[in-house]
Amino acid sequence: MAAQFGRRLRRGATTAAVAAAAVAALSASQAPGITHATTGDSQGASDATPPSGTPVTGNSPYYTDLPPLNTPNKPGTSIDLPATGTTEAGIPATVLAAYKQAERTIAGSDPGCHVPWQLLAAIGKVESGQARGGRVDAEGTTLSPILGPVLNGVGFANISDTDNGAYDSDSTHDRAVGPMQFIPSTWETWGQDANGDGRRDPNNIYDAALAAGRYLCADGRDLAVKSDLDRAILGYNHSREYLRTVLSWFEYYKRGTHEVPDGTGVLPISNGPDGSGAGSGSGPSHPPTPAPGAGTPSQQPSTPQPGGTPTPTPPSTPTPPPTPPASPVSGIENAGTGELTAMAGREFTTRATVRVKNAAGRPVAQQAVRFQIVGDTEARFTGDKASVVLYTGADGTVTAPALQAGEKAGAFTVRATVVLVNRTLPPVNFAATVTPRAADVIARTDDKVLTAAPGAEFADIVEVKATYKGAVASGVAVTATMIKSAEDPAVNDKGPYFKDADGKTIRTLTELKTDANGVLKLPKIYADDQTGTFLLRLTTPGGGSVNIELKVAAPAA
Repeated sequence: MAAQFGRRLRRGATTAAVAAAAVAALSASQAPGITHATTGDSQGASDATPPSGTPVTGNSPYYTDLPPLNTPNKPGTSIDLPATGTTEAGIPATVLAAYKQAERTIAGSDPGCHVPWQLLAAIGKVESGQARGGRVDAEGTTLSPILGPVLNGVGFANISDTDNGAYDSDSTHDRAVGPMQFIPSTWETWGQDANGDGRRDPNNIYDAALAAGRYLCADGRDLAVKSDLDRAILGYNHSREYLRTVLSWFEYYKRGTHEVPDGTGVLPISNGPDGSGAGSGSGPSHPPTPAPGAGTPSQQPSTPQPGGTPTPTPPSTPTPPPTPPASPVSGIENAGTGELTAMAGREFTTRATVRVKNAAGRPVAQQAVRFQIVGDTEARFTGDKASVVLYTGADGTVTAPALQAGEKAGAFTVRATVVLVNRTLPPVNFAATVTPRAADVIARTDDKVLTAAPGAEFADIVEVKATYKGAVASGVAVTATMIKSAEDPAVNDKGPYFKDADGKTIRTLTELKTDANGVLKLPKIYADDQTGTFLLRLTTPGGGSVNIELKVAAPAA
């Protein structure tokens, strides 16, 4: 996982041995340690195995500089340490604030994880040199992108593009991105909006630190347990050398740190492909003294292999600078949403989709968008919500949740708005309509002949069932009318009739509805003194219609 190529890397067994020695020395100095689940041993790495799946960084390379064996001072220690700590213990102010905020946030939402900010600082150290010495703006976003090498299978993992270049400006292969070096596919799952600006930005130290903490706490881990701690770190990079390096910085930072101004932190000794590092002149540097015989970075260039083990390679052509960060959000547009219409009580078959873009017309990923239902309606998003906030994908689009129509028919609006801090953009409004429940077919459930004597009531109850496109049509309004003939739908003033609540004769019923099974049983029907064959017509919204014969005849002698 690492920020860039060409960083100072120790080789092979030396890295592992020195890292292990550093961890042991720091632990022996009575720094508060992580307790092993069974042995209580807080020194070194456990036998934990890496979790399955792609590691957070795709096993990109990382900075292997180790902390000094003389740790920064902390009250109550039993050894003689410098009064103010070493320069390596200084963490840029904004970066340090992000780590501590992440610890507080996770302590509130997942108190059983026990993630310490010093662990986040240790990972941030080996991944980006504390975001390159604190080269971040006031909001915590890096002043330039921090990109790992192209994961094209040449010396590293082979991970084809998953974000269309939205995060790493590479539409062929993925690259680890930002202060905590997330590959795009992992960020898509774990990305956070910790600074409340409406975006999940892997180049923002607040967002990245919280995302790293959430990832480390995954699967119910308790980082106060050594085996869980080691497994969490190995999930970041499947390398035991990486584990030892992170643990060495973790122990170091637990002994004490101090805040330094942004941009003045210690930089890695070597330059990355975009000129980052101590040799770039971009900030103060305090390179550690090379080990005897190690030579200088220019004498021994190295390329990290998957898992962090470096092997010497000849000098190569410098990698071109990465594409600058995308310009700010400039607009939101309809991304091809169709007509939003649904029958009452049913789910809308179309969902509102929008696209967020920047001034150059390029998609903006991980941008928060609020979908809101506006108007006099009972329609709601999944979960009975009238408003939801979702984030755009790599292509800049985001789709609202499924929309469920209520019983109230009528028009309303689905409004999509970009969530921004201190400014607003015109929203996208989608017209939506809820139509009354309908049935395109209504038919009798039996074929009995319906007969009655003059002045008597019909013995059999009329029962019908309504369907819509072959499915049960529940809650559908039905109108029942005694008509003059199949050709003349006017109300007949003679023949069979219904009774209202007061017992008065009526020949039209309008407040009828099918039940949950689409079935309707009509009230009793009565015959007057007229004989003959009469028609009862039932109709529904949606075109359902059926004529039912009613026969009135004197009983046989």
